[in-house]
Amino acid sequence: MTQPITASIALAITEIHSQLQRSLAGRLSLHGISFSEFLVLRQLAKAEGNKLRRIDLAQGAGLSASGITRLLNPMEKIGLVEKEAASRDARVSLVALTPAGAKIFAEAEVSFQQVADEFMSRLSEQEQQLWLSLLHKLGA
Repeated sequence: MTQPITASIALAITEIHSQLQRSLAGRLSLHGISFSEFLVLRQLAKAEGNKLRRIDLAQGAGLSASGITRLLNPMEKIGLVEKEAASRDARVSLVALTPAGAKIFAEAEVSFQQVADEFMSRLSEQEQQLWLSLLHKLGA
């Protein structure tokens, strides 16, 4: 029995995601960070003042409040991020990117781009644009 095309597409996307994550994880490990840590550093690097509330980081990384805490604690211990109290409300905890974290992110971002370039090299630029527009249409 043949599979409906929608199931085939969903499975293909899942397989591609797994391949890409494995490639990224391997390359990012050379910088001493995981893919989840890379995403956190990326969010902070792109944020105004390189700071975000924990809850915003959690949402951006697709993690729970406890999940982001488990991820941030070792990152703080090795000096990639630091906790700060918000200037307007001391009850609000901010996470800030440290200079060491910014350096690691900049290096890891180059590796990330290399993996992306290698992965997408099988497609023409026109096919890449089509892929991106279809992903946006699907909500990615």
